[in-house]
Amino acid sequence: MEERAFGRSGQHASVVGLGTWQLGADWGDVDDKEALGVLEAAAESGVTFFDTADVYGDGRSEQTIATFLRSRPDLHVFVATKMGRRVDQIPENYVLDNFRAWNDRSRRNLGVDRLDLVQLHCPPTPVYSSDEVFDALDTLVEEERVAAYGVSVETCAEALTAIARPNVASVQIILNPFRMKPLLDVLPAAEKAGVAIIARVPLASGLLSGKYTKDTVFAENDHRTYNRHGESFDQGETFSGVDYGTGVEAAVEFAALAPEGFTPAQLALRWIIQLPGVTTVIPGARTPEQARANASAAALPPLTGETLTAIRELYDRRVKEQVEGRW
Repeated sequence: MEERAFGRSGQHASVVGLGTWQLGADWGDVDDKEALGVLEAAAESGVTFFDTADVYGDGRSEQTIATFLRSRPDLHVFVATKMGRRVDQIPENYVLDNFRAWNDRSRRNLGVDRLDLVQLHCPPTPVYSSDEVFDALDTLVEEERVAAYGVSVETCAEALTAIARPNVASVQIILNPFRMKPLLDVLPAAEKAGVAIIARVPLASGLLSGKYTKDTVFAENDHRTYNRHGESFDQGETFSGVDYGTGVEAAVEFAALAPEGFTPAQLALRWIIQLPGVTTVIPGARTPEQARANASAAALPPLTGETLTAIRELYDRRVKEQVEGRW
C-alpha cells in the first residue's frame, strides 16, 4: 500500500489506516478474538497506521493493539494514541503533570517506552491558544516519552490554530463526503506547513457504507444510539453531525454514484485519499472482512472529475446547510 510522509515526524503512514475506537467496545460488544482478527487483517492488507486513545474501552483498545504487536514482531506499525478525555473538559486540566500521568498509562497499555504519536483528544477550544500546553507537549518530547505530538479537533478553526504551532506534527479532523469544510482552508494550510492530516469518521459512522435504513436499530451501548443528538460528547462525532434521517436518504444517493467495482464505503475512502493534503484516513472495522475491504480502497483507480462533481453537488444540496456552520 502507498505510504505518505507523516508531517514533521519523520515517520510514514499507509494512506488507509485503521481507527480502533470500536475495538474498545464503544460501538457495541466486541470480543478479543474479533478485535485481534481485525488488526491482523488490516496489517496483512498493508495498513501500517493504527489510531487509538486511552479512553477507548478505558484502555482496552491500546492493550489489544499491544497484544497483537507482541505476536507480530515482524511488523512495523505506527501507533497514534490520544489523551485528555479522562478528566473534566476544562482548560485547567491540560497541564504537564496530567500529561505525564496519561502518558505513563498509555505507555503501559501499549507496552512501549516511547509513544510514536500522542494527540490531544478534542480538548476545549482555549487549549489550542495556550503556550503552556504546547510547552508541556514539547517537554514530553524532550523527556523521550513521545516521538511527536498532534491534536484531534472538532472544528476547522481549531485545526488552523494548531497548524500554526511550530511543533505540531498532525491534525486529526472529521473529513468525508458529508463533511467538506476542511477542503476550504485546513487542507491547504496543513500542506503548506508540513502538518499531517488524519481523516477520521470517514464513513460518517457507517452512513456512507449504504447499509443503514431509517429503521436500523443500534445497540444501547453504541454511540450511534446514545450520542445521536450530542448527549455524551460532540454531536459531530456521530454521523458527522448529520441528522440521521437526512443522512440515510443522502447515503442512498451517494451509493448510486459508486463506479463499477466500488462499494459505497470504498467510494468515500477513495474520495478522501485523493484529496491534496490528506496523509491517511482511518476507517474503523468490526470484522476482518471490513478491514480488508477498507484497505483495498487504496488500490482502486482515482475518481473521475464527473464523479467528484456529483459528490460535491450532493453535499451542497443535502448536507452542507446542516454541518458547515457548526464545525
